[in-house]
Amino acid sequence: MISVNRLDIDRGSLCLTDDLTFPQEFLAAENVSLRLLLTQAEVNAQALLAQAGIDAREREASDKLQKLILEELHHRIKNTLATVGAIASQSLRNAPSTGHAQQAIEGRLLALGRAHDLLLQARWTSADLGKIVRGATEAFENPDLPKFSIQGPPIQISSGAVIAVAMTLNELCTNTTKFGALSIPTGRVEIAWTVDRPRSRLHLTWSEKGGPTVQAPTKQSFGTRLIETLGQQLKGEVRITYAPNGLVYALDVPLASLTSPVAE
Repeated sequence: MISVNRLDIDRGSLCLTDDLTFPQEFLAAENVSLRLLLTQAEVNAQALLAQAGIDAREREASDKLQKLILEELHHRIKNTLATVGAIASQSLRNAPSTGHAQQAIEGRLLALGRAHDLLLQARWTSADLGKIVRGATEAFENPDLPKFSIQGPPIQISSGAVIAVAMTLNELCTNTTKFGALSIPTGRVEIAWTVDRPRSRLHLTWSEKGGPTVQAPTKQSFGTRLIETLGQQLKGEVRITYAPNGLVYALDVPLASLTSPVAE
């Protein structure tokens, strides 16, 4: 036992007197309590530090993701602006008048917008080729007397390929309504595609029928150059035939160029 004067509690203060002893058991119990409190505090501190580390990693990952998204958005905007610039300059250069240039620019920009709408619906990942074809031809279709026959197996193509295919179809649609099969009531267009699995290639054809007699142009237009350039962008082979009974466009392209990101 430890001899003390007296333990007296008076308004929260300790006073020592001579008539009481302070037991060692009480000190031991206090030490145990103190060790428990310190241990608990250490555990809580470790948990807080661990949580802080997790939060820091999450913030770092979030910052990296945001940076990646902004860089991708910047890249897409630059590509879109470059496309718009090419459309405007080439349309103005080849148009016989300001009115023709305005119509050409508006039509091509609307086609670009429709292609982006398809990509937005697919969250900029991929889209079904059938939907792309129907979306590109919808503005030129006659609901009362259908002008287009569209058939082919389902195939998902990447975002870069969506833009190329949609812009190509818009050029073909614009050309046929002015000079080709759809410039007269009896004209029709057949769009079909097949997949050659052994060769890993897709073959798409646009065939005009029932229109006026076709003659090959004396000079290459911007629309034709654009179609060929878009095919080359997909690493494909483009063939345009001006047959007397109707224009035929054929695209033979590797599946890898359609289902994986296209180099831009």
